Amino acid sequence: MTVLEVTREGGVLLLTLNRPAQRNALDRELTDALSAALDELDDDPSLHVGILAGNGPAFCAGTDLHEGVSPATDRGGEYGVVRRRRTRPLIAAVEGAALGGGMEVVLSCDLVVAGREARFGLPEVARGLVATCGGLFRAADRIPPAIAAELLLTGDPIGAERAHQVGLVNVLTDAGGALDGARALAARITRNSPDAVAASLRALHDSRGPAEAIGWTATDKAIATLASSPDPAEGIAAFFEKRAPRWGGGSFTA
Repeated sequence: MTVLEVTREGGVLLLTLNRPAQRNALDRELTDALSAALDELDDDPSLHVGILAGNGPAFCAGTDLHEGVSPATDRGGEYGVVRRRRTRPLIAAVEGAALGGGMEVVLSCDLVVAGREARFGLPEVARGLVATCGGLFRAADRIPPAIAAELLLTGDPIGAERAHQVGLVNVLTDAGGALDGARALAARITRNSPDAVAASLRALHDSRGPAEAIGWTATDKAIATLASSPDPAEGIAAFFEKRAPRWGGGSFTA
């Protein structure tokens, strides 16, 4: 089975995550395939926009926990997309759940189209973890900080309608309509000058560069803080054993 379906639709490259039995969780194979496809999107002058979708009931459940850490590539960073300096716009077409690293993939995209039954969340704290792939700072960049704090501290997801209301989702469609909505949004982009679109995208990314650098430093500090905590191991064990975690006493101090 091909873990990533890649389809050209004129100047649009459609990338479909295809591990439905694993809720499109990202492992090494899928990360490498996604990174290679995004290299093609960036490097082929006949391509102008990318769409990222998921096959099956979920958009993406994030890192495959059998991996241990989030897989990364030299050019794209985590999942082949999170730290990539793209030259082409990337649209997320979200149906079902985009959770954890899946939400962080969405936050790495430039535009988001979602079906009404989509859900977005950063549940890492429920597993004794933190969002390591940009969620700690990109969530507050894309949506109001209070909503970002709710996602990061409760671990609870929000629905597509609320995500649209707070500005995460550009276009809200009926359930099952996200891909068609993303195609329509891509068509609005491809009618414009490719060079002007690329220059505008670069300016958007460059303007966020200093804040992103600070965000990655803060993320590294949060990861280091958890390195001596028993909570990550307990949270992951509880996930695989399908039970409630038994947390320790909370030894972290400022």
